Amino acid sequence: MTMAKKILIIDGQGGMLGKQLVEAVRRAVPGAEITAVGTNSTATSNMLKAGADQAATGENAVLVGVRRADIVAGPIGMVIADSLLGEITPAMAAAIGSSDAYKILLPVNKCHNIVIGTGGKTTSELISEAIEKIREICKDC
Repeated sequence: MTMAKKILIIDGQGGMLGKQLVEAVRRAVPGAEITAVGTNSTATSNMLKAGADQAATGENAVLVGVRRADIVAGPIGMVIADSLLGEITPAMAAAIGSSDAYKILLPVNKCHNIVIGTGGKTTSELISEAIEKIREICKDC
């Protein structure tokens, strides 16, 4: 029997990217254990409403969550200190970046972080690519 993958979804601001990720992961990998961590309560609430199994808010929740996760997914800004309009602390970025978990980084070109080579894909297209990668990692879920 294979253990369910623990997927941590991190988002900030309004949590809309995280909300869409939670919904897509829930459909694509129904056996996954999804934890949502918002950098603020609005983001957390939206991801929880989208179907996360559990949720928490803030820096310490990120620091603890990345230690327990098999996969961490969210906007690329989550590994860049002071991104998401300052919601990502240096400690959060370092913890996510140094985690042993697979990191699924969606290349959102906002807040002065521009990822070259993304071809201007829509959020839906980025989430579809992220889900395919998560499915690949979760083959036995």
